[in-house]
Amino acid sequence: MPKHLARENTDRPGRRKARPHRPRQPHMQPEADPVLKTTFARIGRPDPRPFQPDPFQLQALASIREGDCIVTAPTGAGKTWIAEEAIRIVTGGGGRCWYASPLKALSNAKWTEFGQIFGADRVGILTGDLKDNPDAPIIVGTTEILRNQLYDAMHRGEDLNCELVILDEAHYLGDRDRGVVWEEIMIYLPVRVNLLLLSATIGNAGEIAAWLTGLRRKICRIVSESRRPVPLFPLFLHPSGRLLPFLEKERLHGKIAAFLEAEDGPKNRHEAFPRFGEIIEVLRTFQLLPAIFFLKSRAECDGALKTCHAVRLDGDFDAAFHYDREDLLARFPYLAGHRQLPVLERSRVAAHHGGQLPAWKYFVETMMKKGHLDAIFATSTVAAGVNYPARTIVLFNSDLFNGHDFSPLTGTEFHQMTGRAGRRGLDKIGFLLIVPGRFMDPRHIRVLLSRKPEDIRSRLRNDFPMVLNLLLSQTPADVREIFANSLAAYQRSRHRRHPAGETGSELWHDFLRYLNFLKAEGFVDGEDRLTESGVWASRLRLDQPLLIGECIKQQAFPDDPALMAAVVAPFVYDGDQEIVLKDTRRRFRRLATACRKIAATVRPLLRRLEEAGFATRPLYFWTSWVINEWAGGGDWDEIILQAGIADGDMAMLVLRTADNLRQIMSLRDTHPEIAARAEEARAAILREPVTFE
Repeated sequence: MPKHLARENTDRPGRRKARPHRPRQPHMQPEADPVLKTTFARIGRPDPRPFQPDPFQLQALASIREGDCIVTAPTGAGKTWIAEEAIRIVTGGGGRCWYASPLKALSNAKWTEFGQIFGADRVGILTGDLKDNPDAPIIVGTTEILRNQLYDAMHRGEDLNCELVILDEAHYLGDRDRGVVWEEIMIYLPVRVNLLLLSATIGNAGEIAAWLTGLRRKICRIVSESRRPVPLFPLFLHPSGRLLPFLEKERLHGKIAAFLEAEDGPKNRHEAFPRFGEIIEVLRTFQLLPAIFFLKSRAECDGALKTCHAVRLDGDFDAAFHYDREDLLARFPYLAGHRQLPVLERSRVAAHHGGQLPAWKYFVETMMKKGHLDAIFATSTVAAGVNYPARTIVLFNSDLFNGHDFSPLTGTEFHQMTGRAGRRGLDKIGFLLIVPGRFMDPRHIRVLLSRKPEDIRSRLRNDFPMVLNLLLSQTPADVREIFANSLAAYQRSRHRRHPAGETGSELWHDFLRYLNFLKAEGFVDGEDRLTESGVWASRLRLDQPLLIGECIKQQAFPDDPALMAAVVAPFVYDGDQEIVLKDTRRRFRRLATACRKIAATVRPLLRRLEEAGFATRPLYFWTSWVINEWAGGGDWDEIILQAGIADGDMAMLVLRTADNLRQIMSLRDTHPEIAARAEEARAAILREPVTFE
């Protein structure tokens, strides 16, 4: 038994602590408050009618013809139509378009969608994992790839071969970890290229537009639409199974307020509640399916499946399900043995989270989009990472893990989740269901229903890849000017009443710290220009270019491709899990020798980085064992069983390792042997079930 669990269950060694007796909660009896009868009568499919663009869509198209444009509108309101028509206009005149999204999965989906609309031969994709038809008039890819293309264009003194850039999910500009990439794109993008930003959640669009207008010396217009295409109705589920309206004249419904104040309220019920299968039956009774259940963790998503009941289906529906199921399994035969497939078939539910195989997540998403599933149990990542809505969104928590800690849901996060409630063209009304429990504060949800998305704050910061790539084409004086014109400087000058130059100066002084370290390490010369080593290191557009560069300079990477993939893995792992693996085979001894050499090579550099005040993170070499086993042809299931990690975590480790190897492959002209070895290593690890077509 894990130690932390043992401490919770014992009061002294050798004696188990008695658990308090809790009466078993009765089964839910599906009921609805009579006042909901009128609301539920609205459920159904809207009458089909010819498409007519909304005024905001036409306004956005007119704006993007003349300059830059920020479009803020709820999920499903028709932002994608604006993008498609703008692409049609530009490419119809012989121009090229770049459509950037924050996630590879979204880019892949948009690539397929645009191929069907514009013709597959006219659409290319660039995500790092995928590169297809890169000279097409329409390019779909991730923001990092677009940023890298801008670096290369500046270095060569060329203009970006493009007339329109579309940044989807533009609120990522405020993302703690990745927002810097979005801001860099906006700063480096040639003024000639029009910029279209699309988002459902930008609280300070006016401020962003004003900054862009000043930065790019061309008007940036704002087009906003606040009306949801499918209205949202909030509900509350009493533990008895009774549905209640959540609000009453913008206040909590009286019965809900009374329930929360009762001595036997939700905090005393949390261990016996929720019962997901029974909740689904309540939703089914009142035609509120399909539903997306947002849960706290991967374990909760997987555990929820165990409570779901088998469903009876009519013959036609069942036949369509099995046809699509067989079609997908023919494409991904290794999913036929997936441990969650039986419950998906029996109960028409599935879990969706980052701990799963990419192909399985695609399988689940496809079955949901085709209408074959009643419910998805998902972590919050599905709110932004997958493009499928449902009739009902179910919330159990009023807080969220933001990647660092749990904190109350923000307006932006709440709107991202509830934006999935109600399917345009399929629903007249969408629903939000609030379920009481230990981590649910209904009063906070009530506030969020009327709260606007939060303002976006600049995340611009220095790091070694950014500094190296700026020095490819810019002088330090140019960099200082870039900082002075950044969103970070603009916002601080407005909100703190400091001159923009003062904030730019903060970034500038931090830049000098990086510059001086790069000089000391031989990547920059005394005239502030990249040395030969600095030029090739700038191509390593990854998290730890100096450490990888040090291994290249010291010829520390092993000659064997599988071992090379293995020793790259610790540089990409950003978790803190420590695993002890024992292996006495000769192959393991060779791996241990290679790992010791890498550790000895980077240890002095890590010490110098720490002494200079730069953050470092430990290298976990258990990841090398995992990648070495996989590169050597090991069995997927056996590897994850021995390592004790989730499918999705191993897949992510493989994909990130492959991406770092791809960056090393870019050194073909300066380090041909190691680039060729990296290519072999990458090919050895990119296979099913990590990759799929």
